[in-house]
Amino acid sequence: MTGIKALAQHLNLSIGTVSRALNGKPDVNYQTRQRVLEAASAMGYVPNQAGRALRKGSTGVVGFMMQTGSEITGEGDVFFMSVFDGVQTVFARHQLDLVALLCSSEEDPDAYMQRVVARGFADALIISATKREDHRIDFLAERKIPFIALGRSETDAGHPWLDLDFEGMAQVGVARLVARGHRRIGIFAPLDDTNLGYVFIDAYRQALDRHGIAFDPDLIFRAHPNERGGHDIAHAIAAMPPAKQPTSFILTNELMILGFYNGLNQVGLTPGEKFAVISRDSPQAHFLVPKLTSFRLSLRDLGITLAEALLATMPAYAEHYPLGVVRKIVPLELVEGDSDMPLATR
Repeated sequence: MTGIKALAQHLNLSIGTVSRALNGKPDVNYQTRQRVLEAASAMGYVPNQAGRALRKGSTGVVGFMMQTGSEITGEGDVFFMSVFDGVQTVFARHQLDLVALLCSSEEDPDAYMQRVVARGFADALIISATKREDHRIDFLAERKIPFIALGRSETDAGHPWLDLDFEGMAQVGVARLVARGHRRIGIFAPLDDTNLGYVFIDAYRQALDRHGIAFDPDLIFRAHPNERGGHDIAHAIAAMPPAKQPTSFILTNELMILGFYNGLNQVGLTPGEKFAVISRDSPQAHFLVPKLTSFRLSLRDLGITLAEALLATMPAYAEHYPLGVVRKIVPLELVEGDSDMPLATR
């Protein structure tokens, strides 16, 4: 590991010149900057982050807050790992580092956020799993801490956010199933007050109304957003009187699909044969039989957009990303499979 003093001696340059070159200052010519960057890479130069933070009044770190625990992530969560890759792709352009802030499922997210902010080790934050009323948003806005939310909320501080198009998922999913003869369409909703549940239920009700189908609250199934939750929903469906059972299902959580498929097979509601399924896409679902009809998006691209929208609100980086305050619903693409068969084939 090489420090800036050794790097400067190797290049026969002053420490100040090397520092300015590494930080992209305009008073260092292109040839010198390239020479410094190439030597830094070859020698394994690692900046002293503590010293940098003192000099610049910043840490060079952005925190991404997410909740963990078996009830939330089950056996693993590829969603955030793919998003992280996109986020860090952008941050690397500016020598910023992404740090995952893992809030246990047993800890209050508001209290965790307050502790993170009190320690002051991040310049900005990305929050996820936004609630219908989310106190973290007001907390960060009042303290003028740059942040972006992955998910909408009724709490509005004029902050940037990105969210998936759950309304479009409900509209397209319901229309597709109705066209196949289904009128009893079940959906998943979270157990807690995560806002996506409210958004999706509202859009689902509107979609049903558009097709002249009465809303039935018994067709909303609440469970933990993991494989076990999907498995439990399948068994809950089987326990209903046949006339009350849904004949099809729209699953908004990508972690649940493996458990849901498995549970349906166990209770004799074979996906694609006796029961129609549309879900959010998951890498683990690509080898399911029958092939899953799913809503897909590039999670890496989502991470890139998330990072650029955050940097657009930070004065040190805003000139690179003249986007203003980004508040964007990200569309999903329907990829046709064989899991949402017509009702007549049952």
